[in-house]
Amino acid sequence: MIGVPVVETDGLGKSYGKIHAVRNLNLTVAPGRITAFLGLNGAGKSTTIRMLLGMIKPTEGAGRVLGKRIDDPIASLDLRRHVAYVSEDKRLYGYMTVDQLIRFTSSFYSDWRPEVVRSLLQQYQLPPHRKIRSLSKGMRTKLALLLALARRPELLILDEPSEGLDPVGIEDLLQSLVTQCAEGTAVFFSSHQIAEVERVADQVCILHQGRLVMDASLDDLRLSYRQIDMVFPSLPAGLQSQLELEGVESIRSSGHQMSIFASRNADAIMERARALHAGSIEVAPVGLREIFLQKVKEN
Repeated sequence: MIGVPVVETDGLGKSYGKIHAVRNLNLTVAPGRITAFLGLNGAGKSTTIRMLLGMIKPTEGAGRVLGKRIDDPIASLDLRRHVAYVSEDKRLYGYMTVDQLIRFTSSFYSDWRPEVVRSLLQQYQLPPHRKIRSLSKGMRTKLALLLALARRPELLILDEPSEGLDPVGIEDLLQSLVTQCAEGTAVFFSSHQIAEVERVADQVCILHQGRLVMDASLDDLRLSYRQIDMVFPSLPAGLQSQLELEGVESIRSSGHQMSIFASRNADAIMERARALHAGSIEVAPVGLREIFLQKVKEN
C-alpha cells in the first residue's frame, strides 16, 4: 500500500495572459519515495513547484500538499512548516555569515537537528565565519541544502539542487537524498541531470510544454522500454505500417535496417518482425536519457 499522496493535483494550471506555463496537470507524489521531475528549460517545472508551495496562485485546477489545499492561504502557510524547500536560485541573506544564517534559520523550526548541522558543516567544508556573499555558487548551494536537511520535514522539495556542485558535492547530495528518504521524508526534485536521476529516483515524471507526458516508476521503465534493431532482405511498401503494433513509439529506417523504439510489447514486435522475414533482430534495454528525449520530441 503506497499511502496517502504527499502531493496531488487535479487539472492544475497556470497562465500568463495567452502563455500557458502549466496545463491540466494531474500529478501524484507518493510518500516514502524519491520522485524526479524532468523537463526541458521552460517546461513549467519551477512554476509547478511554486504553485505547490503557495508562492504563486494557479489560474485553474486544484492541488493538495500533505493533505492541505495549496489555494488556501492559511493551509499553505501551515504546510510550509512541514516542507523543506531549496529553490533554483538558492537565494540567501548575503550580509550574514554561514553561522549567523544557520542560527537564524534554526529559530523557526522545532524539528531542527544540531547534530546534522555539525555533520554537514564538516562534510560540505563550509566556513562558519565567512559572509555568504563571498561564497562560491557551489558553497551557497551546499549551505541551502544544509538548511533544508537539518530539519525533519515530511516532504523535501528541491529545484535543480545539483546546480553549481562539483562531482564530490553531487555525490554527497545524492547520498543525502537517499538517507532522507530512508528516514521517512518524501523527496520531490527537479533536475536536468538524467544520470543523477537514474541513480536515486523511484518515480519519474516528465513535463513538456506545461503538460505531464510521463509518470512511471523507474523500475517499470527499465523493464518495459526496448530498442529493437532489425535488418530485412528488402523493405517492401507497407512494411513499416505492419510493424506499428501496440507499444511502438517510433520507427526509423535506413537502407535495409529498421529501428523500433518500444515502450512495451517487445516480444510481439519481434514475433511480427520474424514473420515479415527479418534477417536479424537485436533487442536492447533503453536508458532514461533515451526515454526522455523520445518523450520531449514526440509531443
